[in-house]
Amino acid sequence: MTAPENKAPATQLARAKVNLSLHVTGQRGDGYHLLDSLVVFPKIGDRLTMTAGSADGLEIKGPFGEGLASDSDNNLVLKARKALEQRTGRELGPLHFTLEKTLPIASGIGGGSSDAAAALRLMNEELALGLEERELEEIALPLGADVPVCLASRPALMRGIGEQLQAAPNMPDCGILLVNPGLAVSTPAVFKALTNKTNSPMPEAPQSFADLEVFCAWLQQTRNDLQAPAISICPEIGVVLDTLEKLPGVVFARMSGSGATCLALCVKGQETAAGLKLKAARPNWWIQAGTLA
Repeated sequence: MTAPENKAPATQLARAKVNLSLHVTGQRGDGYHLLDSLVVFPKIGDRLTMTAGSADGLEIKGPFGEGLASDSDNNLVLKARKALEQRTGRELGPLHFTLEKTLPIASGIGGGSSDAAAALRLMNEELALGLEERELEEIALPLGADVPVCLASRPALMRGIGEQLQAAPNMPDCGILLVNPGLAVSTPAVFKALTNKTNSPMPEAPQSFADLEVFCAWLQQTRNDLQAPAISICPEIGVVLDTLEKLPGVVFARMSGSGATCLALCVKGQETAAGLKLKAARPNWWIQAGTLA
């Protein structure tokens, strides 16, 4: 294959995947857990830039880049490239990726999965591969259970091990805070601490929610089954949740994924002030404010 001509760099936001609910409903024979989850993608995330025709490689920058290896086969950006080359039967290089890592690592908001999804989108669009969304999802799933839902980065109901996706109900426009106490939590350790692996599924959601109050009342009927075991491993998560619930404008707070990042839904327009107030009190915590849309 002829190497692609030098092109202008293209950048995509690899949005955080936030679990507003997460029910663990079973476990397959191969060890994968079955989940029911409502996930959203606020405009908060890493940034991945790809330059086609440039020198091959991956450069990692940003406040959380230090803990990642740019030349490791375990890096999900590189694994996404390899998977796409295997699917198309073509060598796609030379390609240079620059990952600005602003999401904490091992923090329950799907940073690595979203980075892989952004890499798949960039290669498909910038190299004009013409793969449909369903084809990209088939490539994405072996990379990780969260990668398919991160491809579209749209609010979704997620079931099975992550491969069963359905559009989420219409949700009210509101603010969101993401807060991490600066601690990484091992996902396998959290699942191991979960004593009951077969729990009730999410209650059925309406087609839309009239306002934030109605939405949060429905969320109160849901759970994150990993929250209690995560707190048993990392008690600081409980401190974060207690702190968020006391902030002005916060209507609902919960841990995302397997932790340690927690979320708070706020009355729209109050998320920035709430985030600044929290940063003043907890300067060592990672705190980001955005909107649910």
